[in-house]
Amino acid sequence: MNNLREEIKNTPSRVYAHTLGQNAPEMACYQNEPIQMQSGDIGKSGYLKLRFAKGEYRSELVEMERRVPSLVQKALYWDEEMPQLPCVTMISTSGCLLQGDRQALDVIVEKDACAHITTQSATKIHMMNANYASQVQQIDVAENGYLELIPDPIIPHRDSRFITDTLIKLHPSATVIYSEILQSGRKYHHQDELFGFDIFSSRIRAEYQTEGEHNGKELFVEKYILEPKKNELMAVGVMESFDVFGNVILLTPKQYHQAILERLDAKYDVSQQIAYGATQLPNESGIIFKVLSVDSPNAKKAIRHFWQIVREEILGISLQKPFLWK
Repeated sequence: MNNLREEIKNTPSRVYAHTLGQNAPEMACYQNEPIQMQSGDIGKSGYLKLRFAKGEYRSELVEMERRVPSLVQKALYWDEEMPQLPCVTMISTSGCLLQGDRQALDVIVEKDACAHITTQSATKIHMMNANYASQVQQIDVAENGYLELIPDPIIPHRDSRFITDTLIKLHPSATVIYSEILQSGRKYHHQDELFGFDIFSSRIRAEYQTEGEHNGKELFVEKYILEPKKNELMAVGVMESFDVFGNVILLTPKQYHQAILERLDAKYDVSQQIAYGATQLPNESGIIFKVLSVDSPNAKKAIRHFWQIVREEILGISLQKPFLWK
């Protein structure tokens, strides 16, 4: 354990992942240790560092560091519409998040580079009777960089506790599209699974990382804390009859905002059981797109519609057709 602490000490995001829930008021009642392996111990302190740089003909994954249970495939170039785009799939060798897990992700996209990052499948947060799981994501995108971070949904099982914090630092000329899809649980597995988790806490924030007047300027902060056992989520004005919540952050130069918003009408369709809409983020930093649906395929379809508009307006190219298994 001492060796693990020394290793973690040299990686700020991993230090933060281990202390995130300790300092969060909403997690104060979940500090008890599980009777099995100690929280954040070896095998429960996952870490990924991915650094992308522009090569001669395409962007490349030039640095990768990992700690179990986090794993990553080699960069593939399967996007025929954007052949210079390295596509990376993140994997968990444990298959899920367990009580006491601490996960950290560092993503660096250098000047003029691009990258697409996703996951192998949904992130499942298992049932818990002690402690919680935490995740820290630090994203840094340099001048004219372009990043798509679009993981599969998060599925919190009943009695699970999860806290996540995402910080995006970017140059004013860069573009980041970040997606988060939260399902209500394994609603077909057990009657107590529908919004049966204890707590889901998520914070997303962004700031400019350039020198001069923009240096360190905070662009926005969004935080939501869901405790369905204390506050009913299936209520009017919250989730109502919907089971899936999608949240997409687009950070990009102001010149693209209006064209994207003009192509994206708000929708509330009872027959198709889908609702979505978009608005501008503070400080003219980008656009936020939100989706409510009864299932993840419809939520993914709506997010893909937004994503395609973003690609066409910013890059002048479309999306490759979705894979059959997606």
